[in-house]
Amino acid sequence: MTLEVHTDERVDVRDVTADVAEAVPDGVDGVCTVFVQHTTAGVVVNESERRLLADVADALERLVPRDGGYGHDELDGNADAHLRSMLLGSSVSIPVEDGELALGRWQSVLFVECDGPQTRSVRVTVTE
Repeated sequence: MTLEVHTDERVDVRDVTADVAEAVPDGVDGVCTVFVQHTTAGVVVNESERRLLADVADALERLVPRDGGYGHDELDGNADAHLRSMLLGSSVSIPVEDGELALGRWQSVLFVECDGPQTRSVRVTVTE
């Protein structure tokens, strides 16, 4: 299944847990893989708390400043987004038990846009 994720900001964090859970067939035990099909976005598992989500953009800016003087900026000006997405990763794997994502109490699946606003594709695959 492919999810479409719409973002509004250059760096934007979206909780996609409910959408991912809908892609899991009833009664299945296995692994759900969530894969971002872009080089300037990532996916992580973490807490979906409003202030923490806002902190993500601040932390990424400190780790990889937008105006860092990167060589790739000569091409299209988004080297920071590529570097940030490498730190985040392009996929996560989540255990599935009886058709449910086996996430911890405070865990959510978070899509992190690094070069928005955009409309992005996220692949969700469940393997039994």
